[in-house]
Amino acid sequence: MTERYRCPVEVTIDVIGGKWRVVILSYLKEGIHRYGELRRRLPGISEKMLSQRLRELEADGLVARHDLETAPPHVEYRLTEEGRSLAPVLQALYDWGRQRAAR
Repeated sequence: MTERYRCPVEVTIDVIGGKWRVVILSYLKEGIHRYGELRRRLPGISEKMLSQRLRELEADGLVARHDLETAPPHVEYRLTEEGRSLAPVLQALYDWGRQRAAR
């Protein structure tokens, strides 16, 4: 590992840690979403927080932003190849959470 990380789990948590990052990634795992779609699916998040988290995920190379030249203009978000590599991790978190909620 590096001086900053002693365990691979630390790297993962540093990149996807926090409630909103994982939830955003989970929705984008389903496919391309516009900003407004994500906003509706995440009623507990403020617009400022959603924008900030999307920018962070983009900076981390997990999410790509595409500006569509339509009238009115739209923005779409999708997982990058690296973001898609998290699909098994996100699915495992989803499955575990569903089983936990059922107990």
